[in-house]
Amino acid sequence: MIHHLKHQRHLPSLSRRLLTGGGSLALCLALWGCANERAPESTFVLLDGSSISSKQLQGKVTLVNFWATSCTSCVAEMPDLVATYNKYKDRGYETVAVAMRYDPPSYVVNFAQTRQLPFKVAIDNTGMVARDWGEVQLTPTTFLVNKRGEIVKRFVGTPNFVELHQLIDKLLAET
Repeated sequence: MIHHLKHQRHLPSLSRRLLTGGGSLALCLALWGCANERAPESTFVLLDGSSISSKQLQGKVTLVNFWATSCTSCVAEMPDLVATYNKYKDRGYETVAVAMRYDPPSYVVNFAQTRQLPFKVAIDNTGMVARDWGEVQLTPTTFLVNKRGEIVKRFVGTPNFVELHQLIDKLLAET
């Protein structure tokens, strides 16, 4: 596959060099991993009508999960999100589950109540939060944010929860 990609003219020269450079690709990716992107300044409107901003979440390791009640993968991963929240909540960990703008608010409220979701649930009525976080359209899409408010990892689809827990442990240990 690398050989095939090497000859694609539409790839920028840097990409071609990285793809064919072998060990330099790993070095480059390791270096890119050091420059975490800041989480966008956004306000989450919670089910009870209150709101919380991404700035207010700084100082905590935060999982921001974009989901919908109509998304079978989202519904299937909720018990794991609940278990993760319950495991880490007393150590400075927060979860914000952001329902997509097309999700009827009554469905979201019903889901959160019947499943007794223990974390913050927000409704993105305008779609502004999804836009702020990189034009999120696919669900589930999940971001892990460190205590400094930097996005450390983005998952499209259900995360590997073993790897996620290892990363959360590492981030919670940081000062």
